Amino acid sequence: MCTGSDSGLGSNSKSDPDSNGWSRARGAVLKSLVLVGGALLLRRLTKSTTRWDHARIVAESLNGEKFSKEQAVRDPDNYFNFRWLSCPAADMVDGSKVLYFEQAFWRTPHKPFRQRFFMVKPCAKELKCDVEVSTYAIRDAEEYKNFCDRPRDQRPQPEEVIGDIAEHLTTIHLKRCERGKRCLYEGSTPADGFPNSWQNGATYCTSELAVLKNNEIHAWDRGFDDDGNQVWGVKGGPYEFKPAPSSSFNDVLNPLSFASQPLGKRIEGSFVLQE
Repeated sequence: MCTGSDSGLGSNSKSDPDSNGWSRARGAVLKSLVLVGGALLLRRLTKSTTRWDHARIVAESLNGEKFSKEQAVRDPDNYFNFRWLSCPAADMVDGSKVLYFEQAFWRTPHKPFRQRFFMVKPCAKELKCDVEVSTYAIRDAEEYKNFCDRPRDQRPQPEEVIGDIAEHLTTIHLKRCERGKRCLYEGSTPADGFPNSWQNGATYCTSELAVLKNNEIHAWDRGFDDDGNQVWGVKGGPYEFKPAPSSSFNDVLNPLSFASQPLGKRIEGSFVLQE
């Protein structure tokens, strides 16, 4: 009987081919389940991004204080260091987000030369886009100057904002960007633009907008005459607005202060100031 005990000990010291095979098979099954489960979870998460989620992402990206400082340093003859400032102003009954927007020179942030309402909502289902961004004039723009810089109780309230939404100006249809591109969303107005007679004989204008990561915004507004000639707006490409520290526009030694080209000439060629 003692020999049987010795023989049993010897057999346990060697690996069992059947046992190893089962272990490998079980490991392969577990890996497969993990991969399939991960794919299903990713698919579920992707599906959970609704039309309103896309609109919310765009609205949040448009919000905040941004500057075109880096671009203006690279090409001071064609681009200014503008301050972009936008913040939530109201919610419409249908869920659309209304944002107040103003633009100013970095040196005079409290003297905006451009004021608008943005209205952000999902595209209608029949349109081949994800988010619709429309701009509207403000009924009494003077009352809204520095809206975002004021305490909430010193701003026009949401019901007043809705009542002050005036003339529709433009609408941009944004689509999610293809993989590999820097942007998250991009789009433009229709090719024939929207009626415009602000400056230099323009009869219509076009706008292009791109939303990038880290809340960076690229915006390109241009005016054209009846013959299709560009009569206002920068020609080299969109303005690039990047979030910056609040102290960025307080730097009195900013190199943009020493641009060589006359200011009046640059304004005429770069941007429309009177709309």
